[in-house]
Amino acid sequence: MDLALLRTFVTVHRAGSFTRAAALLGLSQPAVTSQIRTLERQLGRPLFLRQARGVTPTTIGDELAHKAAPHLDALVEIAGTGADAGSSARTLHLAGPPEFTAERALPALAALTGENGHGYALRTTFGTAEEVLDGLSAGHHDLVVTTARPRGTLLSAAPLCDEEHVLVAGERWAAQLPPGTPRRGMAQSLAGVPVVEVHESLPFVSRYWAAVFDARPAASGTVVVPDLRAVLACAASGAGLAVLPRYLCADALEHGDVVALLDPAVPPLRTYFLAVRTGTLALPHIARAHEWLLRAAVDWA
Repeated sequence: MDLALLRTFVTVHRAGSFTRAAALLGLSQPAVTSQIRTLERQLGRPLFLRQARGVTPTTIGDELAHKAAPHLDALVEIAGTGADAGSSARTLHLAGPPEFTAERALPALAALTGENGHGYALRTTFGTAEEVLDGLSAGHHDLVVTTARPRGTLLSAAPLCDEEHVLVAGERWAAQLPPGTPRRGMAQSLAGVPVVEVHESLPFVSRYWAAVFDARPAASGTVVVPDLRAVLACAASGAGLAVLPRYLCADALEHGDVVALLDPAVPPLRTYFLAVRTGTLALPHIARAHEWLLRAAVDWA
């Protein structure tokens, strides 16, 4: 069986469409379609069901992908190592959200780099959960930190850690809240406070309001900036309230740059997962980094 055909097949299986697979492979869509048809003729079975938007693998297609994908990934890894034979470093491609990756994952993996480590070279990509999981499926990343558990069997994920969310604001706004405000009245008291968020949809504030107040936030975003570290800086400068991961704002809380407005008995949590392509943990450098991050995460509570 032609390995080029298998590579095209696995890419289509991961991408979910001929068009997207063609872009990933640098081929034309007719070329991808022709290769898949050739492979289907060789096997005597259909591998995909064509739909209006993309393709869905048949049972045979899923079975072939699960068998072939890990071996193709291993061959790509071997080829990449051969191209870098002059160096003992193994390149690990990591992807995840910018703040958590920068503050947690990268410092933990730094111990595996450098001349005193295990010969790792790190390449990092930041993105949303959807973006990094798509990149992992397409073979662009080795490890992905994500808040969305991947579906299907081509990707596997292990829980990494839980992230506690804290409602904070600068002292200016905290001082304006009536002392001893009960939790039921807190949402109403906060209705006039500006909101600092990472997106117009207010993902952090909305999730917090739903979990703690069983309500939706009344205010819209006054400052919207797509980085939680910038959200913290704006909140500390008095721009308004924000909902932030505790690990990110712990120092600011300790130094009084921001104040926790509420201390619920059960704070909202968000789970991070560590995802890989199924079968790639057979590669030693990915398995070592995977295990290293899981061990480091024990202390991230």
